[in-house]
Amino acid sequence: MIEDKNPQRTPLSELGEFKLIEHLTEHFKVTQKSTIKGIGDDAAVLNFGKKQIVVSTDLLVEGVHFDLSYAPLKHLGYKAIVVNLSDIYAMNAMATQVTVSIAVSNRFPLEALEELYAGITTAAKVYNVDVVGGDTTSSTSGLIISVTAIGEVEKGDEVLRSGAKPNDLVVVTGDVGSAFMGLQVLEREKEVFKVNPNNQPDLSMYTYIIERQLKPEARKDVVELLKELKVKPTSMIDVSDGISSEIIHLCKQSKVGVDIYENKIPLDPQLISTCEEFNVDSTTIALNGGEDYELLMTVSQEDYPKIKGNPNLTVIGYITEEDRGMHLVTRSEEKIPIIAKGWNALKDQI
Repeated sequence: MIEDKNPQRTPLSELGEFKLIEHLTEHFKVTQKSTIKGIGDDAAVLNFGKKQIVVSTDLLVEGVHFDLSYAPLKHLGYKAIVVNLSDIYAMNAMATQVTVSIAVSNRFPLEALEELYAGITTAAKVYNVDVVGGDTTSSTSGLIISVTAIGEVEKGDEVLRSGAKPNDLVVVTGDVGSAFMGLQVLEREKEVFKVNPNNQPDLSMYTYIIERQLKPEARKDVVELLKELKVKPTSMIDVSDGISSEIIHLCKQSKVGVDIYENKIPLDPQLISTCEEFNVDSTTIALNGGEDYELLMTVSQEDYPKIKGNPNLTVIGYITEEDRGMHLVTRSEEKIPIIAKGWNALKDQI
């Protein structure tokens, strides 16, 4: 198939702000009864009745949160929505609406933003949320994406970070660490490409961990599962900055301690083999990697029979009294203090 060497490039200046918004959002459909007024006015009008409203905002900045040399714009749009929805699900709530704002430099043509918004549209459809507004402006430092997510939860069903109690079980969904190692593979191949632009990397060995980095999924399914199981976590947080950072947040908010068992932390085989290749410790990556967007929660021991054996949920430790501290129990049964070394946008990586 012959590639078009001169694809159409439409300058954004030809459209202006309002026509640009109209063009990019023409495919968004309102599906939620609670959306009284979506895009097209000064503000969205939402009716939640007697339910609690849950709102979260996240910012993704080029060069800090993503690198467009290996992050496709469609994937980036999808990820921008997912990482915000994850915060809503971590409250035991259901996401219903999002707003999307972007700051973009003049190096981006219209077609590039169409790709970005195609990913946003796909995520909105997959997670059944309405895109109800946003803003656009210019940028002198690349692409910036701001997403606000709104959700609802029945009064009394919300789960905070402050409810963990001694003897509660620490539970994590899915597996952890894969997204960080996917990033390491992409960064390595980027450096190889700089040396030899004709080199085409073979990433077939890393498909899972790369997808975890470029196109993560939020655990809406787990919130639905917990409801089916009639299990309400005592506390919950999403794993965006690494288990070590997140469990410290839970413990400090709840004024408790914790013991996490190294041999219980769920690791994907592809993560383990990639860690061996990079000569790094898989437990360190699992604890500190971040961007997994799994849910880390505490559950009363009374609910253990309800979650036992469920493939989506893994018990990795238990909550202790505050004065016992926060520890990782190694495979050799040595206790090591847990230190927050997770991802920090304002500092270097691990």
